[in-house]
Amino acid sequence: MSDDRASHWETIYGTKAEDAVSWYQQTPEPSLTLIELTGTVPASAVIDIGGGASHLVDALIGRGFDKITVLDLSQAALDADRLRLGPDADRATWIRSDVTAWQPDRGYDLWHDRAAFHFLTDASDQAAYAAALRRALKPGGHAIIGTFAPDGPEKCSGLPIVRHDAASIGTLLGDGYELVDTRRHDHRTPWDSVQLFQFSTFRKRG
Repeated sequence: MSDDRASHWETIYGTKAEDAVSWYQQTPEPSLTLIELTGTVPASAVIDIGGGASHLVDALIGRGFDKITVLDLSQAALDADRLRLGPDADRATWIRSDVTAWQPDRGYDLWHDRAAFHFLTDASDQAAYAAALRRALKPGGHAIIGTFAPDGPEKCSGLPIVRHDAASIGTLLGDGYELVDTRRHDHRTPWDSVQLFQFSTFRKRG
């Protein structure tokens, strides 16, 4: 785990309310729509990368999903999720790790990431992310990756990011995936500004 990266996010999540950050969503769209379009069902194994403080886990539990894993490098973010969920927190698996250092110990039908990939500015970190995805995602499984769009912000939370479209993500992931959906999303922040995102869905070839 990158100590600097982890320290940054521990500070953010340890000092800010969940609705005091630009990426806050009460309802996690378009993620829920895209998950439904993949055919993912409640019995599917789902992992949310960088999912600390996201409400996606709440929504999936509410829809009957019972094989949910949330991975984040901030323990404070994961703790906030668990506190918000109360007893329902036991219905998910919680992993504190940097995805670039994570070693999956099981396979997943769906990989979801709205928060992590665009912060990886080094080629080595991008390659490590792609390797983790390759190990974790089952053949035929889907990866939904949301990032700032090519005309979106150049920084987030004071950190530089890499803006992407479906083509740039596909190049970094490699040949083992088929692009099945890509779309733009205008995310409205809690202070009513708009951030331009793109979401791309890939299917891992079998």
